[in-house]
Amino acid sequence: MLTEEARRAVAQLKKADIVIGIPSYNNARTIGHVVRAAQAGLAKYFPQLSSVIINSDGGSRDGTQEAVLKASIEDPRLLLLNTPLLPVHKLSLPYHGIPGKGSAFRMIFAMARELGASACAVVDADLRSITPEWVDLLVRPVLHAGYDFVAPYYHRHKYDGTITNSIVYPLTRALYGLRVRQPIGGDFGIARRLFLRYLERNDWETDVARYGIDIWMTTIAIAEGYQVCQSFLGAKLHDAKDPAADLTAMLQQVVGSVFTLMREYEHVWRKVEGSRPVDLFGFRFDVGLDPVPVNLERMTKAFLTGYRELREIWSLALEKSNLEALAAVCRQAEQNPRGWRLPDDLWARIVMDFACAHRRMPVERTHLLRSLTPLYLGRVASFVMETETMISSEVEDRIEQLCLAFEAAKPYLLERWDSVGKSQTAPAQPAPVEVRT
Repeated sequence: MLTEEARRAVAQLKKADIVIGIPSYNNARTIGHVVRAAQAGLAKYFPQLSSVIINSDGGSRDGTQEAVLKASIEDPRLLLLNTPLLPVHKLSLPYHGIPGKGSAFRMIFAMARELGASACAVVDADLRSITPEWVDLLVRPVLHAGYDFVAPYYHRHKYDGTITNSIVYPLTRALYGLRVRQPIGGDFGIARRLFLRYLERNDWETDVARYGIDIWMTTIAIAEGYQVCQSFLGAKLHDAKDPAADLTAMLQQVVGSVFTLMREYEHVWRKVEGSRPVDLFGFRFDVGLDPVPVNLERMTKAFLTGYRELREIWSLALEKSNLEALAAVCRQAEQNPRGWRLPDDLWARIVMDFACAHRRMPVERTHLLRSLTPLYLGRVASFVMETETMISSEVEDRIEQLCLAFEAAKPYLLERWDSVGKSQTAPAQPAPVEVRT
């Protein structure tokens, strides 16, 4: 897991109580700010603990690694500290393995293990809103409150994080019963016993190594009974994308990881009813947010094109009644491009149908997941039209209604899931024999 360069760095440092990991790929424009904020947070809140900031880079060609090594706090006296400061070390190292964020995390966790770290926090390299307080909020619950996993809780623009809002949060909450609002938020605090558990697993060469890493970490923490909390970090300002942009790879890897973990943790989620809140640290306040561009016409067009071209593969995944209801929605969208809706309960059943099909048809999984993209865009388009005039708190209420629709559909999921299981375990029937008299 560790390159020779990483091993030499571990041998030189010997020990670190806290590791801050920053995965990167061509983030020279923003990563300097992230490193300085992490430095300041470690110096201000954990001055008497040894610490290291590790940039795990995926082969950047824009000077990202140089930006990391040049980043420094211009004047540490501005932190107003009066306790002895231990130096914060910075490392920028390339990782080996499948290109992606998960491979970067694997190297960070492996170095944290070798350095004997008690806590590890990981943050995105494209953050513009990170402050020194983020370090405290991600690390302190681990070191001083006994939590194993700290998930982020932020204010985001109502059209930022649409994969989270429309699929991952409602489904994860309905499955495992914890209201972890940002299960793929990207910024987490992790206790030693949990990142050691991550390193034990053998699925690092799957989609987990790419975009699936965040939901993989969150799901393992929840499903295996680790102590989970959230910390309010304020605004998440980063390089947000138009939901209509090509997010097929991300959607495929994230949702594929959710569906794969459903099979592993079936014994956990099938017993869960409803959901409950999770402890939240930090002071909540309202913040200004960057607008997120939305191309409603492009999303609706992709949705309708998907219906015309992918109906055959959708029919493999969807129950007949849900396919018929979806057809009615598409007819509405064709007749009234600004006035149609994809209802919450139908959307919940569609996602659950795809989860069951993912279990039932291993050979077709890639095609199934790719065919989910236009459906996802249709759901986002419907959500955008419904919430255009709503303020953030009203939008959050709508997302809560969607989550309750997923929870209400849990019996439907169990019924479909069990029918798939029976079809997979039923003994093969002998071919009929024609008898002539």
